[in-house]
Amino acid sequence: LPNTLTLIGVCIGLSSIKFALDAKFELSIIAILFAAMFDVLDGRVARLIKGTSLVGKELDSLADVISFGVAPAFIMYFWKLNTLGRFGWLVCLIYVICVALRLARFNVNSDEEPSWKDNFFEGMPSPAGGIIVLFPLILSFSEFGKFFPEINYDLLVPIFFISVSVLLISTIPTYSFKKIVIPRSMTKFLLFGIVLFFGALLVYTFKILAVSSFVYLCLIPISYFHFKKIKKEKNITSDKDEGLEDIL
Repeated sequence: LPNTLTLIGVCIGLSSIKFALDAKFELSIIAILFAAMFDVLDGRVARLIKGTSLVGKELDSLADVISFGVAPAFIMYFWKLNTLGRFGWLVCLIYVICVALRLARFNVNSDEEPSWKDNFFEGMPSPAGGIIVLFPLILSFSEFGKFFPEINYDLLVPIFFISVSVLLISTIPTYSFKKIVIPRSMTKFLLFGIVLFFGALLVYTFKILAVSSFVYLCLIPISYFHFKKIKKEKNITSDKDEGLEDIL
């Protein structure tokens, strides 16, 4: 079942490229979003039914390269980067290579023992990178783009590609939201918030995606200082034996 969900995510990711070829960029974004949801589901289901395997681990990484590396690169190339000539294609190559390197590092580090660092990723995770790199396109479809009519997308898109590429291969700690502990009395409010978020996502898709992407970017420096604070409280002075736990 987990591998089936992974393969469905691959099909959706590849379909996003087909939508981009047909200039249906709205559907391309939605397809990447669904691919990210399936990427979250396959891991959760595998752990829930105790169906994790080495094949599933490698398959998941290969799927992520396609859905959050190759697909977003092609979408943005067909939308804007093709107007930049060879430089646009170079930017795409750099991004895809960084996604592959990030996932290779994940495969090496994911066998480490769990610890308090489970709440943090090492660098930006590839699903988040695949969505964040689409932010200029998402912004253009949301009404927020009307507030910035003078945006130079020819400049903004390469900046986002290069910035996300650096974050992917960096060691900057980012929130993983894997182990969120809340009081039992707050559970109903959390569930209500989740339902409200996905309901708003269905109605105001691109607006919510734009806001969510912006909030995620703002959380990166916060997660960095939070990690440093926790590390200092635990009196950890060396990263030699206490590297970041990197679980997708």
